Amino acid sequence: MGLRQLLHVRCIRFPLRLAANKFHSDNTGSRALTGAAYTDGSAMTDEACVKYCDGLGYGYAGTEYSSECYCGNVIQGGSTAAMDNGCNMACSGNSTEQCGGGNHLTVFYNGGGTIGTNPGPPGWSSLGCYSDGGARTLTTGVAVPGGASAMTVALCTSTCGQGGYSLAGVEYADECYCGNTFSNGGARVTDQTTCNMVCSGNKTEWCGGPNRLNVYQVGTGGGSGGGSAPTSTITTIGANANPTVASDKPGPLTTSTTAGLTMVAGSQATALPAGWTNKGCYIDTVNARILPTGVPSTNTMTLESCTASCAANGFSVAGSEYGDQCYCGNYIIQGGQKDTANPSGCNMACGGNANEICGGPNRMTITSNITGNVPVIAPPVQQNTSLPGKWQYQGCLIDNSNGANVFPWKLVLQNNNSASTCLTQCSNFGYGRAGMEYSDECYCGDLSDVQKVAGATIAPDTDCNMACSGNASYFCGAGNRLSYYAWNGAGLPQFKYASGNAAGQYKFLIGGPIIPLIATPAVNGKVVFVEKSGTEPAANSTGTYELDLTQINNYTAAFRTLHVKTDVFCSAGLVLPDKAGRHLNVGGWSVNSLFGVRLYTPSGQPGIAGTTDWQENYQELGLQNGRWYPSAMLLTNGSVLVVGGEDGSNGKPVPTLEVLPKPAGGTTMYLDFLNRTDPYNLYPYLAVLPSSGNVFIAYYNEARILDAGSFATLKTLPLIPGQVNNNISGRTYPFEGTSVLMPQKAPYTDPLTVMICGGSNPGYAIGIDNCVSIQPEAATPSWTIERMPSGRVMTCMTALPDGTYLITNGAFLGTAGFGLGTNPNTNAVLYDPSQPVNQRMTVMANSSVARLYHSESVLLDDGRVLVSGSDPEDPRYPQEYRIEQFLPPYLTSGKPRPSFSITTANRDWKYGSSYQITGVTTPNGGPASVTLLGAVASTHGNSMGQRTIMPAVSCSGGTCTITAPPNVKVCPAGWFQLFVLDNGIPSTAHWVRIGGDPGNLGAWPSGFSDFTPPGTGAISGYFE
Repeated sequence: MGLRQLLHVRCIRFPLRLAANKFHSDNTGSRALTGAAYTDGSAMTDEACVKYCDGLGYGYAGTEYSSECYCGNVIQGGSTAAMDNGCNMACSGNSTEQCGGGNHLTVFYNGGGTIGTNPGPPGWSSLGCYSDGGARTLTTGVAVPGGASAMTVALCTSTCGQGGYSLAGVEYADECYCGNTFSNGGARVTDQTTCNMVCSGNKTEWCGGPNRLNVYQVGTGGGSGGGSAPTSTITTIGANANPTVASDKPGPLTTSTTAGLTMVAGSQATALPAGWTNKGCYIDTVNARILPTGVPSTNTMTLESCTASCAANGFSVAGSEYGDQCYCGNYIIQGGQKDTANPSGCNMACGGNANEICGGPNRMTITSNITGNVPVIAPPVQQNTSLPGKWQYQGCLIDNSNGANVFPWKLVLQNNNSASTCLTQCSNFGYGRAGMEYSDECYCGDLSDVQKVAGATIAPDTDCNMACSGNASYFCGAGNRLSYYAWNGAGLPQFKYASGNAAGQYKFLIGGPIIPLIATPAVNGKVVFVEKSGTEPAANSTGTYELDLTQINNYTAAFRTLHVKTDVFCSAGLVLPDKAGRHLNVGGWSVNSLFGVRLYTPSGQPGIAGTTDWQENYQELGLQNGRWYPSAMLLTNGSVLVVGGEDGSNGKPVPTLEVLPKPAGGTTMYLDFLNRTDPYNLYPYLAVLPSSGNVFIAYYNEARILDAGSFATLKTLPLIPGQVNNNISGRTYPFEGTSVLMPQKAPYTDPLTVMICGGSNPGYAIGIDNCVSIQPEAATPSWTIERMPSGRVMTCMTALPDGTYLITNGAFLGTAGFGLGTNPNTNAVLYDPSQPVNQRMTVMANSSVARLYHSESVLLDDGRVLVSGSDPEDPRYPQEYRIEQFLPPYLTSGKPRPSFSITTANRDWKYGSSYQITGVTTPNGGPASVTLLGAVASTHGNSMGQRTIMPAVSCSGGTCTITAPPNVKVCPAGWFQLFVLDNGIPSTAHWVRIGGDPGNLGAWPSGFSDFTPPGTGAISGYFE
């Protein structure tokens, strides 16, 4: 066809969430290309889309969102040309081609000149575009010389004229109808552009459209008629396309595709397939088409070729009509009945075999492999009973009244859209309003979405007249009409909105010389920052500093300069369980830094400067595999597990793990699942599981349990849910959500719960607006979805001493990386796991500082949350030197704080033993409780080392006895902040070590002059 790329069409842009209907152009409420369409998630190319549209007679073809194809003959008004960078998504079937983008079409045109309405062949005049469908406006269908593929206005009018008719109408590019009067309420339509299909035999003139006739009359004059016709739902599938084929049967939520339907050549099918028989002549279009899926028309069709085409694509019923049309399904829909009164209505010879009958006008010759009678589904109705959950039908809602969809989240369910599927999906993800439209579209949202659209009002139920793609017994809306449902009752998210002191408070803490990449509170009461090199605007940073919080009013004394030798860009961090509480940093950006193993020993005390610095020499001590974006975790044997990454900046994957210190003869271990999911699995989430000591790992949208010794996969967990309309959303870098472990409470019999919040997705990236949690060691683990008040990507989460979690930072749109995130989310959210599911989120105070890529949040010893960083490399948002503090409600309540003392001897705990704290005060009435929070290194949403332990405690007078956790599986060895709480108000923390140093890391590395290990043994006498 020689199509050439002409323009990109820009569609609706939503600032916070994805446009619910990507087919609509700016502020118009109409699709840019309104003809046929199909979706192919695995094999879409520009060529396939062009061939599909050309085969149906269209002049324009457009690809969008990587996997969608749309056809038309005009670019609808309101669609505008856009910059090429808006069409930025690779085709699902060819990564070297662009197939549009989010709300952008890559459009092709055949260059065939102007398409218009034929004013009328000699002796005929055009009456315009008329409604059709259901019962015919012109009741006699006729074949024209040359068959359907030769259809022109002239051929149709001459054929009708020779038959003695005064009216002729062309429809659907290749159909011709005749009559002397208008019947069944057919009328001239207001929107004449809905006759928009090019004649199959003349690409310069219109031949009607779906349920639209271009009508012509002998001589001059006009027609009359009134009313409207039902809309039929027919999917026509192109000869070399690979679309999603609509099924009549309900099924699970899926976006799988089947092979494209093509007509089997008549010469190749000489008999019906085995098991298929002729079921007789059925009446078509009394209500709408009785078989939903069409095969391209051909003038060589035979009864056998139509049947073979349907059989080859898994259908059980085939219907031939009008001599050259073929339709498929699994049973007869729309109440279609056998024409017992007039069986001769099937009276048209097959185009490929004049000795066979292939239906007739509004008649189908039905063949099937079903034994006995073919099942017939009654005409659909609105579904208002047998609904899932607490959903109730509200009516037929007008959509797109203001040029945008009412609801923001759209799913296309070509195989299985139904009230059951759509409503269940929406409520599972926390949405209380939903609707189905256009047969196969499902929308989710909230009551507020309806309330803010003035034109979103209830229309007559008869406007919602398209059968569901997944259940032909019920309607699923229509064009710009939603079968609208509301959740009525409890069970969906209930967000709290705090105000005043209850909302907490953001406050400026101090400016800094550094834009942190990793923030790590140290056991000496200070905070250590490291940053990547090369992007800090002042260009005077050494890459690492220590902040003394007692010197905030003395900038010079507040920051102590430290040094690293290689670039720590996107490295991993951890606090070791040795008696010094050393900081470990591994990996980096490129070349030598990729192998970096860096160690820092905290020194000094609050108000007293330390003297130590980072120690590093990759030639003496380095990783076996270079790693950019790895994760690190302490194993139960006391060694350090390092997992994943890439070989330098955007390099090849490093799908391995290794252990530090390197065991004798130790090597790396290849992980096929990391190789398969690269590059979406960086900074994976790791945790030791308390029942077994095995390793939980979550990466991209997958999770599994690894054996702690061999690292073999013991259990593959269910896929991690994503967005309501996107099951390929991701949770780790570059989609970057955040993960924490829920509190473990004595006696530690409950399974550990892992929670992951936020994230994003490939393509048009929108921050995920939910948290998901799982108990990996449960007998049948499954993910629980809890909707957040807003979407977030590049977010952080901080465990607080009262057992709650503070969610901060991030963006509404985009992914992690330089310049890839937009619309900062400056609101804090408090998550309280002690409350019922879906009642745990409280909207807190807002910051005035955008915290995007490379931002962090950590808990300070006094209970404040330190919020730092943001290195977006984006002129819209600053490189952020400012450090903030967030004061949780327990610090803004005005209530007095408890206090306690602890000796050095009682700060080094053995598993299962008891330890005393003294001088315990509970000014709020007690009783006292204790929380232990693991030392954390925060970067990229990953809080490495995070763990919340709530041990058994008993108090008498001012002395409390705390029982240490029972073993290294429940509580991996390490340093913990010890808080005493009094009715939810925390004390200032003291650091304790639990479990000693089981891997003897204090003696590592040995034999190198560049490293000074602290030695092994108890902390007594060392850490004063």
